[in-house]
Amino acid sequence: MRARVSWTLVLAAFLALPPFQRERVDEMGFGQVFRTERMRVDPALTQALRSRWDTEASAFAFPWGHMIPSLEDVSRITGLRVYGRAVSGYTYPCYHDLAERLLDLPVERRSSLVPRVALQESLGLFEAGKNAGETEDEYLERLARVSRRELASEPGPQADLDLRRFLVLFLGRLLFATRGDAVHCRFLPLLEDLGEVGGYAWGAAFLAHQFDGLSASERQTSTSGFYPFLQVWAYLHLPALRRGELTRPGFVPIACRWDSRRDTRHLSDQLEHLQEAIDSYPDLDVVWQPYLGEGDEGQPWLVQARPYFSRSVWLHALNLVLPLNLFLTQRSLGLRQSVVEFPVRDRFRRPGRSFRGLQDTTDWRERAREQIESWERKGKGVRSDATTDDAYLQAYALKYGGKVYKSARHQVDVTGEIASLRALLQSARGELERVRGAGAGGASSSRSTGESPSLMEARLAGAVLRAEEARRHLEERERDLEVTHEHAMTLQSERDQQRTRAEAAEARVAEMTQELATLRVQRPPGDQEEVIRLRAELLAQQTLARSLQQIVTDIGRSRSRSRSGASVSRATGASVGRRNEEEERRRQGEGSAHEGRGGGEMLPPPDRREGSGESGGGQ
Repeated sequence: MRARVSWTLVLAAFLALPPFQRERVDEMGFGQVFRTERMRVDPALTQALRSRWDTEASAFAFPWGHMIPSLEDVSRITGLRVYGRAVSGYTYPCYHDLAERLLDLPVERRSSLVPRVALQESLGLFEAGKNAGETEDEYLERLARVSRRELASEPGPQADLDLRRFLVLFLGRLLFATRGDAVHCRFLPLLEDLGEVGGYAWGAAFLAHQFDGLSASERQTSTSGFYPFLQVWAYLHLPALRRGELTRPGFVPIACRWDSRRDTRHLSDQLEHLQEAIDSYPDLDVVWQPYLGEGDEGQPWLVQARPYFSRSVWLHALNLVLPLNLFLTQRSLGLRQSVVEFPVRDRFRRPGRSFRGLQDTTDWRERAREQIESWERKGKGVRSDATTDDAYLQAYALKYGGKVYKSARHQVDVTGEIASLRALLQSARGELERVRGAGAGGASSSRSTGESPSLMEARLAGAVLRAEEARRHLEERERDLEVTHEHAMTLQSERDQQRTRAEAAEARVAEMTQELATLRVQRPPGDQEEVIRLRAELLAQQTLARSLQQIVTDIGRSRSRSRSGASVSRATGASVGRRNEEEERRRQGEGSAHEGRGGGEMLPPPDRREGSGESGGGQ
């Protein structure tokens, strides 16, 4: 279901609730979301951000470094609570009995999904389609008016039933929307006691769901869920993209202030423009701390939320247990970015993000006990003793390479790229020689610093391995660029030859067309066979001309891809793609070397089994 339609239906159901029910929703911490205007969806912006998402780090990888939506962003932009108990509990292989008891709605046996239409109709949303000529306001008012007739007007069991149905629609179609028409029941166990709903950190669970959605395939272009969050996050941190319009300054939460600028270009054109704008975005225009001048007036939810800000912590949304690696964006906290060990996917098996298939009843509070305890301790504070960002940026460049500095959407300056890589390679070689030289005096230095020789040796071995890995990576990338350059020159030659043939064919077609026209005017009766022959030859030449033109176009596209995509995606596969088998075998042998390194990463939860229903990652 389209994002804007879902948002309108949920908002209409909220407006149809009687005042006492809306007060209950507000006490649960959801009321601020409904103050947001019906913002225009910007799928191009969401897709451009998704193309920059690094699943290993759970962060955006921009040319100027990592950036991560934080709990403070969630709290200020949406008004959702990011404090309280972790959104964790039981998941079940079947929600049939639970849905019948708490929602009085049919759910198929061995299913976790409620039919959306049945859920909407239980709230009085029978005529969900928009009538011809109906404005957005008229559409919303009609939906709310019809729905209001079906809802209980006084407190009681029926009012509790209405509220649970509304919360399932709100959570399943807005905050935690999934790709598909049905609505998931996985949060239903937490709604049994309505008095406890407000005690959960729904904002933190929402952020985990956003991370999960960003990790989905870039080919998924649809947008669902509470889309204003990511859009407003980009408006605040990347204002030079000029995708947002500040229409209501001073409103809270901050999502109420913005609307999306109208862009009439085709989605693919918008996306290409945005990707190029991010590639060349001025570093000085990045807003790391957009809330410095922001007060707390009218935002009481910030008081209890502050202890969770500026901390790396695990985020929980039942079967989603994902890290908030805030230590990767120390500049967003007013600190200099120190060198940290970047998260690597093959360090541990990432918890599955999907909720497919069937499984046994699972208690996630037990399954992810260490991560729950991390949340209850409010994670780990972010600190930095760095005086500049230079060391971080150098390590960042070595890890991500051309993925962030030369996008696959641009033609690659091969000569300049090779020169840059050679400079980095020389730097890596110098670092390697320095580390090897330091190894000779390792024993004496370890005694003077009080460190054990084995610890010093482990650190030196780790540094040597990192420098050698950087050297190998850069040499491979240089070779790839040279091969790509040669291939591009060959394709250029072929393209020129084919263009010459196409022009000759077009000239021949023109001559034959003229000759055929002359024969039509002045042909004697005996020239009928000649006319037929010329017409057949003309058709053949036209077909040849079209095929040659297509070949020229294909060669141009192939040249563009080979000069850009190959040199980037193949060269950076070691840093952001899947690790190949050789690297996995090498890393398995580096266990002793890694023991001496500084970390910053949080331990992962235990491996999980797949759940039931449809994908837990909306977009």
